[in-house]
Amino acid sequence: MSIGVLLTPLQTLGPIGSQLEELDFINEPFAAGAESAIKFVIAFAVIWFVGRTVVVPLTKRAFENRGLDEHVQNPLLMVTKFGIGFVAVAIAFGFADYGNFLVSMAGIAAAGALAVGLAMQDVISNFVAGVFIYTDKPFRIGDWIEWDDGAYSGVVEDISLRVTRVRTFDNELLTVPNSILTDGVLKNPVDADELRLKFVFGIGYDDDIDQATEIIVDEAERHPDIMDDPAPSVRLTELGSSDVGLQSRFWIANPARADFVRIRGEYVTAVKRRFDEEGIDIPYPVRTLEGGLSLERDQSIVQPAE
Repeated sequence: MSIGVLLTPLQTLGPIGSQLEELDFINEPFAAGAESAIKFVIAFAVIWFVGRTVVVPLTKRAFENRGLDEHVQNPLLMVTKFGIGFVAVAIAFGFADYGNFLVSMAGIAAAGALAVGLAMQDVISNFVAGVFIYTDKPFRIGDWIEWDDGAYSGVVEDISLRVTRVRTFDNELLTVPNSILTDGVLKNPVDADELRLKFVFGIGYDDDIDQATEIIVDEAERHPDIMDDPAPSVRLTELGSSDVGLQSRFWIANPARADFVRIRGEYVTAVKRRFDEEGIDIPYPVRTLEGGLSLERDQSIVQPAE
């Protein structure tokens, strides 16, 4: 009886197991296990290779034919790759005679559900946030965004189901968990086709407000990238200790970050030159000494509006 039991594994060995068993240092149970493992690896590798070289490119082409942009394609391609991996494991499980993959997975999932749930709270939270970003589309790849009260800003390079990668204007790459971008206030200045900019010019109390206002508006109208409709406008917004603050408001049609910085810089430079030409004073900070102490009476001369 015992001999019959020992012969059963020999009858179940395939070509790979039989070849392994012929080696002097490998016994029959080890040969059977090694054969199953090798069959699993071969089946998984073949299916995974076919999926990545055939299924993924065909899926990507189908998305492009339907006109889906990169923002939509990336999460769907990730789901496709996950599906290929799941199918590869399931088929390799059966090919290696490990039994029913779904039944085995059900048992494993039931045993580890609590531990995984506790350990993956942040991952699940970021995954759900990634789904919201995918559906709500608060920003897209290529958008310039700001968050955490303006402490962080940059251009979106990639959006996945767990994190979003943002390239700062100092060329640093930020990997941001999706939940951070959905739990707080996020600014997307380039979501619309137009963007209004504001800038405060400080002039002296003895200068002509009407003349300065005319110069500020005239230079805005001269700039080719500043829109005529809506028209530029100027408002007196500040009465400082040594200057009068005139806030200029103007619109640009292309709110990309690079154009935003360039247009604002060119415009402010042009206004400063006109002020110099027409004798309009831009006060500098005034300090007075009282009892050996230096007291600053004013802020910076020209500053962007908050």
